[in-house]
Amino acid sequence: MAGRTEYPRPQFVREEWQNLNGTWQFEFDDNNVGAAEKWFETGREFSRKIEVPYAYQSPLSGIHDAAFHDWVWYKRNFNVNPAWKGKRVWLHFGAVDYRAWVYVNGKYVGMHEGGHTPFQFDITDELTWQEEQVVVRVEDPSTDETIPRGKQFWVEKSAGIWYTRTTGIWQTVWLEPVDAVHLEKVRFFPDIDRGDIAIEFEFAGNAARSELDVEISFQGRSLVKDRITVHERYVKRSFNLFGHEIFRTGFHHEGWTWTPENPNLFDAAFTLRQNGRTVDSVRSYFGMRKVHIENGMVYLNNKPYYQKLVLDQGYWPDGLLTAPADEDLRKDIELAKAMGFNGCRKHQKVEDPRFLYWADKLGFIVWGECASSPSFNNNAVARLTKEWIEIVERDFNHPSILVWVPLNESWGIPHVRSDSRQQHHSLAMYSLIHSLDPTRLVVSNDGWELTRSDICAVHNYNHGMPDETAKYEEFKRSIATREQILQSKPALRGVYANGFSHQGEPILLTEFGGIAYKIGSEAGWGYTSVSTEEDFVKEYRRVLEAVYASGILHGFCYTQLTDVEQEVNGLLTYDRKPKCDLEAIRQINAMWHPSVIRE
Repeated sequence: MAGRTEYPRPQFVREEWQNLNGTWQFEFDDNNVGAAEKWFETGREFSRKIEVPYAYQSPLSGIHDAAFHDWVWYKRNFNVNPAWKGKRVWLHFGAVDYRAWVYVNGKYVGMHEGGHTPFQFDITDELTWQEEQVVVRVEDPSTDETIPRGKQFWVEKSAGIWYTRTTGIWQTVWLEPVDAVHLEKVRFFPDIDRGDIAIEFEFAGNAARSELDVEISFQGRSLVKDRITVHERYVKRSFNLFGHEIFRTGFHHEGWTWTPENPNLFDAAFTLRQNGRTVDSVRSYFGMRKVHIENGMVYLNNKPYYQKLVLDQGYWPDGLLTAPADEDLRKDIELAKAMGFNGCRKHQKVEDPRFLYWADKLGFIVWGECASSPSFNNNAVARLTKEWIEIVERDFNHPSILVWVPLNESWGIPHVRSDSRQQHHSLAMYSLIHSLDPTRLVVSNDGWELTRSDICAVHNYNHGMPDETAKYEEFKRSIATREQILQSKPALRGVYANGFSHQGEPILLTEFGGIAYKIGSEAGWGYTSVSTEEDFVKEYRRVLEAVYASGILHGFCYTQLTDVEQEVNGLLTYDRKPKCDLEAIRQINAMWHPSVIRE
């Protein structure tokens, strides 16, 4: 079994790379003796095998053990292409949950803490240029409620809204050769009002007196060719795109900007030369799009845009947090779009960059979220902050991401309503993300007890069933106007924390629905329940009619795309089979259309 084979970093592509997914040796270290006994040394064999990048809890790993094992070890041998001699060889990890110590040929090369973001080490000096060996020691504290764990339960058996844990390597492991002087980072800043794309470049090594060739093209037609002389480690340049002759029909034209309906992407290629020799070549892409709030509405590319999102938890029955294949990531987006959704809230998970690539390419809005920690203390604050810095760094260039959601339903800040420390944490996350990324919106605490926020994001599951007329009418009334929403008590909590109030930001219903419909013999729960496909469609229509009747809502996020473990409230089953005719859902979602302008 080869494991995941697609290129893992689609926003920053180099031609040369080596995939290290596949069969590795594996060992549980329940007594945490491996470090003292030097299991990282060469010559030691582990007793198990595992298929990377699938966590040991998943069926695809070949182990499929959901029990607590807080310390695990990985090992594999590999050979490096001899043509890479003279270059620096980097070892990349897409994500390892939660702490990882890495050894190459028995030598320690570094560690990383944080279960959802990539890291890499220069292993050149540890290489023998014969058969090499990499060993990874992982710690994943199963019951620690101060680490960002999201839906991963701190009890062995899944229950309620909590699911099986993911321990260890769960995204691609790979090698990459680079010159000592190379392009390290690229950040795109689209400005559709001026028709410009500003690009920041950062270089590694002594790049002074290098030359960087920049080429930007659109649908195969070259727009920009420029050569920049590099004097410093950091360079920024701006290029006008919409002044080009092919765009003179108007630069707000939907043929050029990125939207879910027209996901136009510009290709970018960068070639770094030093003393006449090419030392680096990178391919990337970007979308020209703008998101802002105005008059109580979210605007996309200077037009009001109604977001029809679906809650997507990114779990698979065979791979848990890891999609079995790249095609599965694409398929989830295609199924959601077939039902008339124009985006998703990626819930309590930092998704694989390949998902974001397909969202960019297919046209699908993403609200980027991170796993929350259940508890609050200084360690929890530090850990979440560190991960968010790395999340924004990794995903900054994806045009599909319009909104960042650092906190959800007061998880990790359970007393934010009145606790000033927890309120400051919410405010700090809001401001931190804006300081790192001025191009997107930020929701301070999705669901309730918001502090300062660009969107008033409210959850409400109190819609009841058709025979509970009074409950449904109360749900409809509670979301009908600004005043009624702001006076509502989602989960018996206020919409805003004490001392904070609505400042005119757009109001969206970002969790509701959760209609349970069991297929076959599966067992599980939802927020309401139906027993037939016909009733499932009727209930979905009824709930959406209440949402569309609201005079203040400017978008929604329906719970949820798929069943997950014991939850059977998806529009699709856990293995992605539709529970009803997708066209029926699409027609209901289409009852609201862009010509409708809210007051």
